[in-house]
Amino acid sequence: MAWHWPQAAKPQIMAILNVTPDSFSDGGRWQAPALLPERIDQLLAEGADIIDIGGESTRPGAQAVSEQEELDRVMPAVEIALQQGAVVAVDTSKAVVMRAAITAGVQIINDVYALRQPGALEAVAMSDVAVCLMHMQGEPRTMQQTPIYGDVVAEVAEFLQARVQACIAEGIAPERIALDPGFGFGKSPEHNLRLLNRLEQLLPLGYPLLVGLSRKSLIGQVTGAAVDDRMVGSVALALLACQAGARIVRVHDVQATRQALQLWQAVANEFITS
Repeated sequence: MAWHWPQAAKPQIMAILNVTPDSFSDGGRWQAPALLPERIDQLLAEGADIIDIGGESTRPGAQAVSEQEELDRVMPAVEIALQQGAVVAVDTSKAVVMRAAITAGVQIINDVYALRQPGALEAVAMSDVAVCLMHMQGEPRTMQQTPIYGDVVAEVAEFLQARVQACIAEGIAPERIALDPGFGFGKSPEHNLRLLNRLEQLLPLGYPLLVGLSRKSLIGQVTGAAVDDRMVGSVALALLACQAGARIVRVHDVQATRQALQLWQAVANEFITS
């Protein structure tokens, strides 16, 4: 059965689960498969709607990994998360990893390259999984060196629209598609702030917006907070993104984010819901 992005009244929380040694925030913490069942249970109990599993860091300057190494990292976590009943996304750009994850039963492919790598578009099109297409200027190793835009919001929108059309032309149904403006991916602090301030200008594209701002360098640049001290900033940015129309927020701190969103919705609706 095809998995579609929910049209729920409340924003969805995508929990980050990096099984990498070098991710900027939690690299190395969850690499051991023995730790994963308890961690996944914790994320689900805290209110995660989706578990997003990544096996290759996309932080600026990160080193690429081979297909086999990424498979060896990701697939044990995928199998465990599916066994525990989670909705699972795999954060990958490699067609080989996508196909393996899809065969295992994941519901979502989350791709920072927006299916532009060899074979990626075909891998998703031949399946019934959902996909998140992200904007990135350049590539992870060098993307933060000299990001330049005339109008960052317009250029992000134009890129995402083009990738949507490529997906639809390949047979991917529109209801399977979500879009990510790619905060921190080939963007200066000022680009990120402008993009968040004008996020509603991406809503006319007509697809659910997924936003990932959790613990990112923007928080440190504005507040001076170290990576391990950015929970409050992360929650604040997730809330601002949802107020601007984001439907999915990708976060490390699930429980804190869920509480903030519950309170926002209670105030907005003047009604308490579970």
